[in-house]
Amino acid sequence: MSEAAFNLTPSAREAIVDALNQCVAETVVTTMLAQNFHWNVRGMAFGPLHELFQKIYEDHFEGQDDLAERIRALDAHAEGMLSTMLQRSKVEEADGHQTDREMIALLLKAEEQIASTLTGLEAIAAENGDSRTEDLAIERGRIHEKFAWMLRAHLQG
Repeated sequence: MSEAAFNLTPSAREAIVDALNQCVAETVVTTMLAQNFHWNVRGMAFGPLHELFQKIYEDHFEGQDDLAERIRALDAHAEGMLSTMLQRSKVEEADGHQTDREMIALLLKAEEQIASTLTGLEAIAAENGDSRTEDLAIERGRIHEKFAWMLRAHLQG
């Protein structure tokens, strides 16, 4: 049975919110990673990579907002401190001094990490009957898997 946000048990809400905050943290770090690479990419593929990295960070900025707003809809606190996000995130920062191929590989790893974390959120939401969070996790996961595919294609061939 699907539960509205206000009908979730306290333990269900806590588990879902914790998973959502994990997704926000990883999305925030990846947003900055993509923007940093957008600013600093060099090489023969500058144009297409500059555009792709921008497309990624613009999408992720909107995505982190959707995730945080879902936390608020669950009447919980959306973590907003960068230091907390960096500690929590399984995605690591980079300084932007990487080659274009290294940037692609790091962003690919980040996209795969977020997709995996969203799969975990999807399972927790489904287990607790929160279909709205489950839908959000599915949609965001699809987007991150698509970006992973696009990045992976740059490294092949």
